[in-house]
Amino acid sequence: MKIFLLITTLINAVLLNACATVSNTSTPVQAEDLLKDRRTHNIIVSDNEIESDAYEELNDDPDIKQYCHININAYNGATLITGEAPSEALKTKVLATVQVIKNVKLIHDHLSIAEPSDLGSQENDLLITQTVKKALKQIRSMHDFDPNTLKIITENGVVYLMGLVQRDEGKVVINLTKLQPGIKQIVTVFEYLD
Repeated sequence: MKIFLLITTLINAVLLNACATVSNTSTPVQAEDLLKDRRTHNIIVSDNEIESDAYEELNDDPDIKQYCHININAYNGATLITGEAPSEALKTKVLATVQVIKNVKLIHDHLSIAEPSDLGSQENDLLITQTVKKALKQIRSMHDFDPNTLKIITENGVVYLMGLVQRDEGKVVINLTKLQPGIKQIVTVFEYLD
């Protein structure tokens, strides 16, 4: 119980110190990630740059920064935009900003027109994401598959699955994800290798 309270407190502190759009969590590429990932080193770096550049551009716009809650996730150049914008005009501005970021090949628009989600909803989404990731780590029956190379994103109870997968791998991931509690919907943003 103490660990849960500590984690919740830390998450709240991070979220309260951040503006609505902020999340600039670009992580350096580790050697072990390269061994597992089906993307090339250059693509991984490019995807990290897409995310970083998008957050930088979005945070430069005071209206987007103040009134929107935006998540940007790039995988193999495909860029998933989730979150909330309170008006069609702001949503259009967000999409137009991300669309011109270098190396964005395709935009998956899942940005809702709504007020930004509250901290409770965001914490619930984080817990769902962690639950799905933990469940997927139990997959041991598929040769050459590492669930750590997938991106799992949750927004308002909707789980988005991104990655380069074989069709049979995708089916197993989807079916295992369906079994996890609290999920309203699953959206696949897979790029299939076969």
